[in-house]
Amino acid sequence: MDIPVPRDAALKAVKARRALHALAEISMREEKTRAYAAAYLRDFTSFRVEDRGLWLYAFRGRDVKGEKGPVAFVADLDALPIDETVSLPWASVHPGVSHKCGHDGHMAALLGLALALEGKPLSRDVYLILEPGEEIGAGGEMCAALIGEKNISEVYAFHNRPGYPEGAVVCRDGPIQCASMGLRLVFEGKTSHAAESEAGRNPAAAMARLVIAMEDFVSSRGEGVWCTVAGLKAGEGDFGISPGMGEVCLTLRAEREEDMDDLRAFADRTARHLADKDGLKVTAEERDVFPETRNDRASAEKVLARAEKAGFPVIRPDRPWRASEDFGRYTRKCPGAMFYIGCGEEWPALHTAGYDFNDAILPEAIAMFLSLI
Repeated sequence: MDIPVPRDAALKAVKARRALHALAEISMREEKTRAYAAAYLRDFTSFRVEDRGLWLYAFRGRDVKGEKGPVAFVADLDALPIDETVSLPWASVHPGVSHKCGHDGHMAALLGLALALEGKPLSRDVYLILEPGEEIGAGGEMCAALIGEKNISEVYAFHNRPGYPEGAVVCRDGPIQCASMGLRLVFEGKTSHAAESEAGRNPAAAMARLVIAMEDFVSSRGEGVWCTVAGLKAGEGDFGISPGMGEVCLTLRAEREEDMDDLRAFADRTARHLADKDGLKVTAEERDVFPETRNDRASAEKVLARAEKAGFPVIRPDRPWRASEDFGRYTRKCPGAMFYIGCGEEWPALHTAGYDFNDAILPEAIAMFLSLI
C-alpha cells in the first residue's frame, strides 16, 4: 500500500467500528450513534464538530496554501431492522436492530481518516458528513445541502461489497447505483357479502391486472428497468366477504432517472385507468425514494488512478449495482464518486443475518480517502 495509514489510527478505527456496531440504531433514531461519533472526533482529533440535530459534520480547515476547493467524505449512521443472530463480542445491544449493511464500517473509516490526518498539514478544507436514515432515503437531501453552504468542490464515499475479492476497489463513471422507490397503491371499492359480490366493488381484479401490466411494461423496456411486487393484499381470507379494500406495493427500480420517471408514470396511469374501469378509487404513496447515483467521470477516474497507484486491485464494472444509495443527492450538487471495496467473494451478503463488516478493509478505505484529499 503506497499510502501509509498510521497503525495506531487503523487499530483505533477497528475498535471504533465495533463500538458503533454494538450501538446499532434504526433509521432517523441514531441518537447514541451520533453522540459516539461526535465525542470521538472531539476527544481524539482536531476536527471541529457541528451537530445539526439529526445529523452532524466535522470540519478541519487547510493549514497551508493550496488551490483545491473543499472536499467532503460521507458515511451513514443507521442500521437495519434485522436481529443479530451471529455470535459477536461486539454484537448489537438493541434487539431486532443490527449493522447488516456495514454502515458501522463506513463511519469508522471517517473516524480513522480524521485520526490519520492528525499532525499532517492540509492544503484544502476537509468535511466529514455523517448522514442519518440512508436505508430509507431520508437523510441525503438535508445533508447534501452542506455542499452549497460550504462551497464544497468534490465529494466521495465508499461502500463495502461482499462478492468481490477482498481489497478490490470497484468503481465506474456514470451510473453506479440504480434509482428506486417504493410505491403503495391503495384501491378502495365497496365491501359486500361473498354470495352477492355484484353488490360490491372488489378491487382484486384491478390489482391483478395492474401487476400483469407492470410485468409486461418492464419486459417491453428490456434491460435496466425492474418492478418487484413487494406486497399484494385484498381482504382477510374470510370466505363470506368480498373485500372492498386492497393494496399493491411495488418496488420500482431503474438504472437511469428518466427510465424511473417513465416507470412511475406508467404505474400511476395504469392504476387509475383500472380503478376507473371498475368503479374504484385509488391513492398512491411513495416511500424510500432514491435517485440514481451517478459518478462524475473525472472523480471516478481519480478514484481508480489512486487505487492503482496504491497497488490495490481495480475492477471497472460494466453495469451499475442494482441496489440503491442516496449518495446521488450529493453528486447532483458537485462532482464526486461512490466506490466500493470488496469484502471477499464468499463474504456473507449485505442485509442478511450472517453479515458483519470485514475489518481487514478499513485501513484500505482510510488510505483511499487520504489519497483523494
